[in-house]
Amino acid sequence: MTLFSPFKFCLFIALLSFTISKSYAQSRYELNTGWKCKPVGEIADGSNKIFAPGYNISQWMPATVPGTVLTTLLNNYKIPDPFYGMNNKYIRDIYDTGSEYYTYWFVNDFEKNIPDGDGQVYLNLRGVNYSSEIYLNGKKLNKQTHYGMFLRQRYNITALLNRSGKNRLAVLVYPPNPVGNPNGGQGGDGTIARNVGLQYTAGWDWIQPVRDRNTGIWDKVTIETTGSVSITDPHIVTHVPGIRQVGGKQQPAVVKVSATVSNPTGKAITGVLQFTIAGQKVLKKVMVKPGSSNEITLDDLVLKDPRLWWPNGYGNQYLYEASIQFFVGNKVSDAHEVNVGVREIQTSWNTQTNSRQIEVNGQKIFIKGGNWIISDAMLRFSDSRYDAEVRFHRDMNLNLIRVWGGALVERPEFYNACDKYGLLVFQDFWISGDANGRWVDPMKKDDQWVRRKYPDDHGLYLRSVADQVKMVRNHPSLAVWCGGNEITPPEDILLAVRDTILPKLDGTRWFVEYSNSDKMSLNTLGGNGDGPYGIQPDSLFWKERTFPFNSEIGSVGIGDYESLKRFIPEQNMVAPGFSTEKNKSTTDSVWNYHKYIGYDAAIEPYGKATDAKDFAAKAQLVNYNQYRALAEGFSAHMWDWYTGVMIWKTQNPWTAMRGQMYDYYLDPNACLYGLHNGSEPLHVMYNPLNGMVTIVNNTFETRRDLMLVVKTYDMSGKEKQITQVFEEILPSSVKGFVPIKSGIDKLAKEEGLFLSLQLLDLKKNILSDNLYWLPDEHGEYSGLKKMAPSKLIIKAIQTAPGKIRVNLTNPTDAPVAFFNRLSLVDWQTHERLLPVFYSDNYVSVLPGEQKNIMMNYDVGKYPKMPLLSINGWNLKEQTVQITTYKAE
Repeated sequence: MTLFSPFKFCLFIALLSFTISKSYAQSRYELNTGWKCKPVGEIADGSNKIFAPGYNISQWMPATVPGTVLTTLLNNYKIPDPFYGMNNKYIRDIYDTGSEYYTYWFVNDFEKNIPDGDGQVYLNLRGVNYSSEIYLNGKKLNKQTHYGMFLRQRYNITALLNRSGKNRLAVLVYPPNPVGNPNGGQGGDGTIARNVGLQYTAGWDWIQPVRDRNTGIWDKVTIETTGSVSITDPHIVTHVPGIRQVGGKQQPAVVKVSATVSNPTGKAITGVLQFTIAGQKVLKKVMVKPGSSNEITLDDLVLKDPRLWWPNGYGNQYLYEASIQFFVGNKVSDAHEVNVGVREIQTSWNTQTNSRQIEVNGQKIFIKGGNWIISDAMLRFSDSRYDAEVRFHRDMNLNLIRVWGGALVERPEFYNACDKYGLLVFQDFWISGDANGRWVDPMKKDDQWVRRKYPDDHGLYLRSVADQVKMVRNHPSLAVWCGGNEITPPEDILLAVRDTILPKLDGTRWFVEYSNSDKMSLNTLGGNGDGPYGIQPDSLFWKERTFPFNSEIGSVGIGDYESLKRFIPEQNMVAPGFSTEKNKSTTDSVWNYHKYIGYDAAIEPYGKATDAKDFAAKAQLVNYNQYRALAEGFSAHMWDWYTGVMIWKTQNPWTAMRGQMYDYYLDPNACLYGLHNGSEPLHVMYNPLNGMVTIVNNTFETRRDLMLVVKTYDMSGKEKQITQVFEEILPSSVKGFVPIKSGIDKLAKEEGLFLSLQLLDLKKNILSDNLYWLPDEHGEYSGLKKMAPSKLIIKAIQTAPGKIRVNLTNPTDAPVAFFNRLSLVDWQTHERLLPVFYSDNYVSVLPGEQKNIMMNYDVGKYPKMPLLSINGWNLKEQTVQITTYKAE
């Protein structure tokens, strides 16, 4: 490396500023159209003919790239939708067919001219499952077979481009080996974990086996043109010292930047690496030797009065638009645009809870998280789907997503959405206690001693970890690396990841050795260190102390009837039956295939379900209460019993019937809104054990002059005020204020009642609104069963394209308009628009009350004005015309 003289350096800066607006030499585009494919077994005359001049592939099957073999077969109508009914059962499984059946050639004819001068062209494959041979114009790019689902490939193809500009890329993709026996165990017989790949594809207790094990070019393929020097794997770290407040002037933050620069040419190249953020620049002149790559570290950049990035619920998620560029002379040889969130992650041990706590910018964050598997079991990823799913988590008032270890290190597009919506990410690596030998398991082929050594190739695993860390390390949302789900990797892998790879390539985040490690959450209760699972009495979440940073606890989550119709055939739309005498349920075969877990006796207090539609509607009441109670119970004991909780789980990557706040088709159910209510940052709630009205303040500010209003309503709508009092609550704290149990129990004795809790500010704006429906002395909702019809008045107005405001008004002489589900539906078919984002749903309106619900949808996808559909416990389903807002 050579430095300029002071005079030449200043002159260079002036010239650089003058020329920075010139056009970039580099370009990148995705190679996502024009792909064809064919099973290797159908190319009888030898694969070499694929590269012969004029060899015609026009009759080959159109291929979906990025995608899997199964995705391509589905898109070509070769298989039925595996997410519907029992279809997946009848698709041939790779364990039975042999691997060759799902071994495919993928070919793309694309145009790319040889660049001028020292220009370079690169082929990038971000993910192939599982092994592959790569050819361009008949020349093999990888000297040896490439292995590993999570290892990116990058090839300089400049010298192999045809002068005509017409080029043929051919990729032979082999499935994982072994593919595993999908025998019904967690990860099937476990041998799928001998690979460095996805474990869920052999089946789990929430999904049936994926028949091709996700074989294919499953992630993006890009063609990239640069100048003589390219930039790879930029690394941006922000340091935010001290304890910061959300508002006001900030003390400086420090930004540290490095990147790898590569020179594939035969001559030394001198240039400048420059990083720009918020109008500030830091740069360094470097000389890159021929055929070499160097990691370059720039001087620290001090960012004055920075705008900070905060997790959801605590502050804004500001993202700086930054760039890192390499200049050769006055031309940009390569450049990367990066969104930078200025924040710092810290952790400390909480001696009260005996668990770790997470801090952001010096402030402790009570973790309210959800477990995430993968966006789509067939790897059909998209920016819009990622955005919608993460937005739903934001709307649940969660602040963290854990990416489970039987799947993948999530894609940059997922992290982009988490950066945008403020969801911290707890990222597992690819290990699970089930497949990797934590427990005795008769479903597994190998014993625990053998499984404990999985995967077969530890070197590949470590190279894959290093590569994926470099891919996502710049995202401010990434908060935690985790060695694996419920078990550590083998010792040699663990130590290399913990002591070498992460300190060298990242070093700024908390590393948890496994998801329920004692170093994260000290287990003094015995058992596995997570759970329980399934429906619990609402009071249990307040009463029973679980693990202090519980990585998995959860329950049910089926959708309503409209959701079920999307994947259950009409003849199978049969409500589960429950026998009180036998304490046992009977369930339809399709429901079982889609992993239904019982609501059992939980539906009975609302009245035995008459059919599937009635069952699904009543299930929503259970859904709402379960997840509101879970959120409230953990929040009630924050910093005393708990530093965090992660719900198992918040989404499904296929049409499963458990553990989801919205269905595979992005239709939310009542779980989402129970969480939305129970997890709000400032929240008033009722302790079901002692009847204490309690406020939780999950913000960094003292909240004063809070008017606490406590009322009850009987089934006819008669109001009784219990108390109205001004209160205050300290930051990041929970406090009980008013005990009301004895009076509430008396009022609820005969037929139950509604308990309304509200917090108002000095302008009488409602800050928290929480309505409980309490059972009678026998635990039955006898009053609900005989409520009078709702008198709700409904108006819907389009306030802007894609934005609807719904006004709900309940007259003073009416009963509570209880548990109303709002939907936007197509104006002709009356099918729901998906996804739609609701400010609230499953809404109840008290007598004499008005509520406004805001709805957002993609007007580009649905250009016609929709209708509003609404139905409630005591409101028959109806549709309402939406009017257009006209300014006065």
